[in-house]
Order: sequence, then C-alpha cells, then structure tokens
Amino acid sequence: MDNQIETALCCSDSISQTSVSISDFSDEILLNILRFIPSHDLMLNVSQVCQKLQTLCLDKSLRAHVHLHKEYTANDDAVKRLLKNFSSDIQTLNLSGCYWLAGSTVDQVSRCKALVSLDLSGCRLTSVRLSHLLTSLRSLRSLALDVGPGFDLHQMSAEGKAALARLQELKQTLLTPSYGVVPCCSALRRLHLYLESSEGWREAGGCAQLMVGQSSVPHYQNLRWFSARLAPGEVNRTLLALYLAVFSMRVPEGLMGLVLSVPGPAPPRPVAMTALMESMASTVGNTVSALQLPRFNPLHVLLSAGRDLTPLQSLNLRGCGRGPLAESCGKGEEEMDAESLKSLTECCPHLIHLNLSATHYHHALPAGQDGHLCGALGRLTALCSLALPVCALAQSPPAPVNPQDSNTDHSSRSLLLGLKKSSRIGVPTYRTATEVTVGQGEERQDRGLCIQPLLQGCPHLVELELIGAGFSSAMPRNEPAIRKDPAACPWSYNVGDSELAALGGMKFLRKLTLAHLPGVLKGTGLIKLVQGCKDLSLLSLANLGSLKTMNYTHALLEALSYCTQLRDLRLEQPYFNANAAFFEALGQCHQLQRVCFVSRHGTFQPAAVVSFMQSCTDVIMCHMFMGGTLVACKTLQKSLLDSFSITRPALSVVIYPLLHEDLANVIRGMPLCHLDEITLFKSRVAEEPIKQ
Repeated sequence: MDNQIETALCCSDSISQTSVSISDFSDEILLNILRFIPSHDLMLNVSQVCQKLQTLCLDKSLRAHVHLHKEYTANDDAVKRLLKNFSSDIQTLNLSGCYWLAGSTVDQVSRCKALVSLDLSGCRLTSVRLSHLLTSLRSLRSLALDVGPGFDLHQMSAEGKAALARLQELKQTLLTPSYGVVPCCSALRRLHLYLESSEGWREAGGCAQLMVGQSSVPHYQNLRWFSARLAPGEVNRTLLALYLAVFSMRVPEGLMGLVLSVPGPAPPRPVAMTALMESMASTVGNTVSALQLPRFNPLHVLLSAGRDLTPLQSLNLRGCGRGPLAESCGKGEEEMDAESLKSLTECCPHLIHLNLSATHYHHALPAGQDGHLCGALGRLTALCSLALPVCALAQSPPAPVNPQDSNTDHSSRSLLLGLKKSSRIGVPTYRTATEVTVGQGEERQDRGLCIQPLLQGCPHLVELELIGAGFSSAMPRNEPAIRKDPAACPWSYNVGDSELAALGGMKFLRKLTLAHLPGVLKGTGLIKLVQGCKDLSLLSLANLGSLKTMNYTHALLEALSYCTQLRDLRLEQPYFNANAAFFEALGQCHQLQRVCFVSRHGTFQPAAVVSFMQSCTDVIMCHMFMGGTLVACKTLQKSLLDSFSITRPALSVVIYPLLHEDLANVIRGMPLCHLDEITLFKSRVAEEPIKQ
C-alpha cells in the first residue's frame, strides 16, 4: 500500500460526509484489531505498512501470546524470524499441529526464556530435543507434547527433569505405550492424556513392560483435573487402566474434572473409578466443572450425595446406557427419559457444552411441546455446543408397517430406500409456504414446532451435531473399512428436509454435523439451512437419504454457493461422484482449507481435482478415500504434492482406495491433527476440556 493506510468514508444522517483515516483511531482500538492477526503476519507484513503500525506491532500485548495452530502459511523461515524477534516477550507459544516445521525450527523455542505455556503437539520432538528445551525454559508451567517410539525418559538431563517437576499442567499424546514424562511431573494439577497407540506388533509387549515399572508413577496428590481420550484398540484401554490404577492407591482431594472418552463398547469399569466418583461426591467445597465417563452416567452418584452441580459447564453423556437418563428401547439400545432430561437442565442450568448422542429419544404423544426434549434444552440459555440423536427431532412415531410387510423391518427397508417409492417414510422434500395448500402448511408448521423452543432458548448455539443412533463411519481407524451400513432408527425417517430448513434459524451456527438421516431425500432443506447459517466454517455430512444412490447432489451444489465462510468440509456418502460440476461448485468456497471425501464405490475426476486445487489456493489438506485403482489414486496424489508443496508448506494430500487392505497403515502416517479434527468421523461436542 506504499506505506499508506487506506482511507475510509464514514456517513451519517446527521453529519456531512467526512474523510476519516484509520490512523486517527486510538492505539487501543488498533491494538484490539491487530489481536486478530496471526503473529507471523504482524511481524512480516503488517509492521511494514507504516510507522504507526510498526510501532504498535512492537506492543508487548501482541507479542506475549503467539498462536500458530492452523496457521498453515507459517513456514520455517517465518517461524524462526518470529521466535528470534519476539523471544524475550513470548509467554505463551502454541505450535500444536505444526507438523511441517523442521526440528531445527523447534530448537529455536529455547530462545523464549520467559515461556510459561508451550504446546508442541504434533511437532518433531525427541527426548534429547525436549531435554535441551526444558533446560532453557525455567519458568515453564504448562507443556503439551507427543511421545513416540524411541522416547526415553532416561535421556533427560537433571535440569530437564527439574523443569518437569515444576509443571502444573501436562497434555501428553502417546503414540506408543508409555508413561511419557508423567513420572517426573509430581506437581501436576491438570493432566490430559491422548492415547493413540496402534495395535502394531512392535508394541505388543509395551504394556507388559509398563506394568513392571508401575510404581514409578506419582500419586497425583495435587491433581484437580484428569482427562483421557482413547483411540480404538485394546492396547489403549490397557494403558488407561495402568494410569487409573494409581488412583486406587490414593484419590486426589478436590478433583474438579473427570473426562474419559473411550470408543466402542463400554470397557469394564476400573476399580479406581468408584473411588474417584466417591471422592468427587464427598469433598466439601469442591466444584465439579466437567464430567464424562464411558457408558456410565455419574450424575446420580453426585446428586445422591447432595452435590451442587450448578457450576457444571461441560457434560458428555454420549451413549449413556445406565443411570437416570436412560431406559431400554429394545435391541440392546437405550432411550433417553424426557423427565430426567428436564431434571438435568434444572440442576445444571449453566451448561455450555452438552453431548447426548449415541442414544435414542422418542417423543411420546400427546405429551405436547412442553414435554419435548427441545423444550427442556431450550432452558439452557448459555448452551454453545450440542450433540443430539437424529430421532430427537422426530415429531411423530414412524408410520405403521403394512401387514404384508410385517416380516420386513426398517433395516431391510433402508437398503431399498430410493428403489421402492412405497417404502419412503415422512416428508420427502422441503417446500416454501407458497408451494403448499393451507392445510398442508399447517401440518408442516406443526412438524417444525418441536425444534422451536431450542432455537428460541439457545440463540447463541455455535456447534450442532445430529447423528443417527448406531451410525458407524465407513472410514476406519485401526481396523478394516466398514462394508455394511447400520440400520437407521425408524423414528429418524421422520426427520427430513423440513427439519433441516428449520435449523437455518440458528444464525450464529459455525459448526454443523449431519449424519445418518435417511429421511433427507432431495436435500432441499440443506439449501435453506445454509442460507440462514451464513457463517458456517465447518460442515460434515454423512449418509443423508438413500445409500444406494446420492439423491441430494443438485441441492448440495446449490448449497455450496452460500458457504462463503466454509473452511472445513467432510463429505461421506456411498456412490458419491466427485466430478467437474462438484468441484466447480466447491471452488466458490474461497475460504476452504481442508476437504475430506469418503465414499464406497465413489468416483473422482483427476483433472477436476487439480483444477480445484489451483483455484482454491488456501486448501492445504485434501484427503480422498473412494473407489478407483491404487495406481490412479497414487498418481493423483503425487501430482498434487509435486504441484503445490512448495507454495503450501503444510500441504497434506492422501488419496487412497477406501476398501484397500493397507488403508490402516496409511492412516497411521497422516498428521494427527487432521486425522482427529476432520478425517475420522466422531462426535466432538464436549470431547475436549474447557480451557480455563
């Protein structure tokens, strides 16, 4: 801009048009604006605009906290310059997910002597490099890191171990069975574990070796928060049991948060779990801020002890099949109880994050809207993120089965959905009020009433997940791809385009996940939804409508034209055709950074993919797991990497046949941040602890 700040024209009804320069703004206003700009951009670009901005960019308030997570344009040279110029002022440094940075760049962190909090998750870190860093960072109190194969705590220097002993918070991602640095961290108040070990043969005896050295784990006497999130696999479950075994010897007093996320069937409850819950229930003056236990509802333990749960802000009851919130609904599945949910909202009125997925809710008529789940949830005015089963939005029970079809259940009908018109249940498409008669309009309005209390009572909802109970993604983790789709809940057939259109009333929605909605046939409600939710940054769609053909392609292409703020897109649908028309529509989402497509029997056009990557210059992740030969997939992957790696340092391209037997090995080599945040499907509401 030739060292000139552009002039803005301000108009008012009461004053004449006046020329006002942004340089006339106060320093305080400009500093608040500059806080939204990445640190490396401030140093390399903004500071070069003019003298005033150069001076402001030196302000310590802009240099104290450096966050480079998801700053995909920050290359090695930029980060090195940043650490060199800001080193004396940086107190918080977040390099999580910066997998593309070289080890020599990570070494420069040792310059930042005033660091109090450091996040190196996903970075290239060895035990020797960690020891060197910790020796220089004497003020460090919070650390996040990955522990991979070959990590050896014995290689840590005495100064490094002393630094670990001063830590109050540790976030540790274990890529191999290990205690990591925990044995040296005796002053911890918050411990976050991410157990990501695979079932590889090299690690078969890892947990057995840990059992021998179990006594080296400290007793966590100062711990106030414990969370553990597991990837699938018996090795991770065994490792979690080893960490929890410590609590059976001594339970920390004043534990405020206990969050355990375990995929798959509920594991046997560790002996220490009961002791932990009893301790949380009995400690006088203790405030419980977050709870999640696998397939176990802990609320009844705390409520029966007379604990005050009003401060509770995050609650994950995903798949809770025991306790006062659930009752059997047949076939080994559980259904939420409406009255208990109402009681939940009364005893936990300040919830911000609530996960009720992986279960069922069937509205009992004629209870009316006051007794509906959405009515109870509408009382949680502070709610920001919510996960629900799809059937929770069904206004009425499924249509009765014809006598001649009495031997055919809904699972068999779902396989024929799209082939037999007589099997389609519910409203086929969304239509505007001008397209229906008066009688039909009233009926359609009634169908949308159940969600209205939620829309009105929770106006600030920014994240919503609607996931069909029993849904399993075709994308594997440490196991082969799923070749059969699970049956949908019969009630979910009554959730279709009308309900999707109603979701457009959530004006502040940023993240949306829709999975396993067989009642969405043409997807016209999706258009209305994105027209209302103009600020969507993440959209995840999986198995909408028929699974034998993709019926909502036309609506999807039109909907994408309204997604101007979209950054992350995940699409999972059998028989998806990623052709030129699709990528042309997707190219209108100019803010896109990450895309992931999963499709059994899906097809793609290589030239269209290349053209899309050329037009959307901010895309740094392209993961495609579809049909096609291995040769075709590898050829396209190599072409994209060769063409764009130089200009996009964080570029991650993985294109592989979904049903190939070696896919699990490919997945293990992918950047964990992308794998965890978008590539693998899962419910993410209330998964992470609230940052305090």
